[in-house]
Amino acid sequence: MKPHLLRRRDVLLVTGAAAAVTCVPALSQTPTYPSRPITLVVGYPPGGSTDLTARVLGEQLARTLGQPVVIENVGGAGGALGAQRVAQANADGHTLLLGSNNEMAIAGLINPALRYDPLKQFTPIGRVASQPMVLVASNQSGMKDMSSFIERVKQNPGKFSYGSSGVGTALNLAGEMVKQAAGLFIVHIPYRGVAPLTTDLIGGQLELGVFVLSSGLPQITSGKVVALGVTERARSPVAPNIPALSELPILRNVDIGTWFGLWGPAGLPAGVTQRLNAALAESLKAPDLVQRLTASGATISDPGVALAQFQATEIDKYRRIVQQANIRV
Repeated sequence: MKPHLLRRRDVLLVTGAAAAVTCVPALSQTPTYPSRPITLVVGYPPGGSTDLTARVLGEQLARTLGQPVVIENVGGAGGALGAQRVAQANADGHTLLLGSNNEMAIAGLINPALRYDPLKQFTPIGRVASQPMVLVASNQSGMKDMSSFIERVKQNPGKFSYGSSGVGTALNLAGEMVKQAAGLFIVHIPYRGVAPLTTDLIGGQLELGVFVLSSGLPQITSGKVVALGVTERARSPVAPNIPALSELPILRNVDIGTWFGLWGPAGLPAGVTQRLNAALAESLKAPDLVQRLTASGATISDPGVALAQFQATEIDKYRRIVQQANIRV
């Protein structure tokens, strides 16, 4: 073999070995997810059911992932501003959304100016929890149960009103679903939050209202309002004495709740998504989390159920309600 060929081969071997050596530090320095604190965005002010769920979950995720989870409240537009913030974030898994059906299913049906696509601009990680809503009547209305409610409204079409925390919210859609199922004429009055709605109900200025169960329970247990029924198909374990609206034959198809899920921006790396899904599943089994969310009226979801498929199914359900009621913002 000629000397110059030997020298060339030696050079190639040495160069390859050097390249292999330089690659080792580069690989070893690849950050493990998560490499810094995680921001969990909530599209509502502190204190509501979405915020409560996020804070309980965030504490447990921090233990599971080994990094702090910081709650960032981005209130406005029925949760849409918070969702938009996450849709535009870097897809590295360090900015996530604890979203609800308001901004992740309903908003796209009622707001043509929405600046994100709930199905295309997010990476679904998993479901977290759900909670029924509850239809209540003021003490001054004289309604004591769902049968008397339907009878009174049918005898006085258009004379009764129900309130919710805003146009296009899950609470609004729950009220419309009941109206459509029973063939009732009731006027919807949107409020800027639960507090003024509660005040008018207790004061008798409003006959009916729809609450998330956790928000309505204090008024129900104190006797300030009358519970007519919960909106999910089954009774809530937290309030088993309140019937499900679907127990009445005319309302047998009424089944709507408020639900929460975990999303990242679109394009989240597969490894990060898998890590988050596993962390979510582990967190939802933690006794402290289960106790705290259950006490708030929530039912823990199965994170193994495909969030994207569930979300699409819910959008189809809401589309029918929105179109029949002609809800727009």
